[in-house]
Amino acid sequence: MPANIFFKDPQLLAEFNKHARVKHFAAEEVLMYPGDKILFVPIVMKGSIRVIRANDDGREIFLYHIYPGQTCAMSLNCCRANQISMIKAVTEDETEVYMVPAELVDEWFRFREWKEFVNNTYAIRYAELMNVIDLIAFSNMDAQLLNYLQRRAQALNTKALHITHQQIADELHTHREAISRLLRQMEQKNLVRLGRNVIELLD
Repeated sequence: MPANIFFKDPQLLAEFNKHARVKHFAAEEVLMYPGDKILFVPIVMKGSIRVIRANDDGREIFLYHIYPGQTCAMSLNCCRANQISMIKAVTEDETEVYMVPAELVDEWFRFREWKEFVNNTYAIRYAELMNVIDLIAFSNMDAQLLNYLQRRAQALNTKALHITHQQIADELHTHREAISRLLRQMEQKNLVRLGRNVIELLD
């Protein structure tokens, strides 16, 4: 996805082409860990990135995906405030990103399109984070699990997820036994079909 797909200002494009570099990542590759210094802001060209909140004890909770033409609000916020990363970013499949140097995020606010891009990113991610909070605060774990599976399937454009129960438990901050029990219940309700390290979502 060339930069001129989502930016039109010739001056901004010139800056973008001069400073941003393209990087390729394999599936399930970690771009960023909690505690990392934010050196760049990723804008996805192809593929998708899973954003996970993780604390010092290694506990995790899935937040949202970044799709082509989008970036990470958490990374934007941390680099603008000169803070270390508070999230883990993992590619869902083979992914290409533009790497925008962190020091340019504020400098490019002189371009209206960049300012709108950043502000729109905050608005989109705020709504997604509110959805995560609602799921955690007001929904049962089965609703959280179904949402998680649907979001992962959407990001990969597939109905069959090759993932272990332990991986799900880690990213939903719960126990593997609880995930296995809920998945069996979902299978009984014809919501999913379970295989060895494969979960197929059913219509």
